[in-house]
Amino acid sequence: MIDALVCSEPGALKIEQRPDPTPKPGEALVKVRRVGVCGTDYHIFEGTHPFLQYPRVMGHELAVEVVTASAASGFKPGQVCVVNPYLSCGVCVACRAGKPNCCVSISVLGVHQDGGMTDLLALPEKNLVAADGLSVDACATVEFLAIGAHAVRRGAVGERDRALVVGAGPIGLGAALFAKVAGAEVSVMDLDSERLAAAKSLLGARTILAGPQAAEEVKAATSGENFDIVFDATGNRNSMNAGFDYVAHGGRYVFVSVVKGPISFEDADFHRKEMTLLGSRNALSVDFDRVIKAIRDGLVPIDRIITHRTSLAKAAENIPIWATQKHGLIKALISLGD
Repeated sequence: MIDALVCSEPGALKIEQRPDPTPKPGEALVKVRRVGVCGTDYHIFEGTHPFLQYPRVMGHELAVEVVTASAASGFKPGQVCVVNPYLSCGVCVACRAGKPNCCVSISVLGVHQDGGMTDLLALPEKNLVAADGLSVDACATVEFLAIGAHAVRRGAVGERDRALVVGAGPIGLGAALFAKVAGAEVSVMDLDSERLAAAKSLLGARTILAGPQAAEEVKAATSGENFDIVFDATGNRNSMNAGFDYVAHGGRYVFVSVVKGPISFEDADFHRKEMTLLGSRNALSVDFDRVIKAIRDGLVPIDRIITHRTSLAKAAENIPIWATQKHGLIKALISLGD
């Protein structure tokens, strides 16, 4: 039997014992070593996630150690890997187009099916990502950073760009980091002055406090031209609507976050600017590889991004606290098997 942290209903977390998983053909058995606690996990705990059925074992930001895998996979027992948690069908229109990140029948570990807040996990070998040279901690940060890296790649960010990231949570910081790596001049906007301070300290980003004066600050930061590319990582409908006003003529706007419901904008302004609107969902293998390389190259301040730690046994106490008390929190890790 193995331990698993189960969210049985909104606001209810408990450790349950479950049978050991049995890998199917094409699956590896892995020991979970680290789990990053994501905004998605907090939403599941709070009951605000729009696409979830309870009970659920959360956790999709995973560092794992291979227990068993087929010889054909190339993975060896004891090897530490990153997990790509987006399980795709391989045959739908999106998968055939090389976009398994938006598979028609995608199943995300920890959301659509039970995830990694458990001792052992069976998952497709194709969803293991070799990360030789990375620490176990670093492996657990790759997935959330890959979401930002994917958004930056979707937006085709380059050296001439002035980029604005709205929302300075972990996903927003990831987008800002990889926009900077791409050579852009990066600004970050948020309602929380502490998060803005973190963005400035970690990335050297220019900061803009969201609120009544935000539009004027955007103009001041860009000599009245607005930003070449804007990323919204807030998950807030009002913020997403407002972001259209921050985009320059000929610019791009990337929705990294998602809300359930309509987003509205002024069509005349949209056409006048010949704006490009892009959705960015999850990440692809190339994004995972890009993040792993950036960590190896020392471009990601892992030790400063990981701010909180707990064990699986104590996570049921800590997650409710972290869901509401964000002071000093960037990324929390659950450690297993140490």
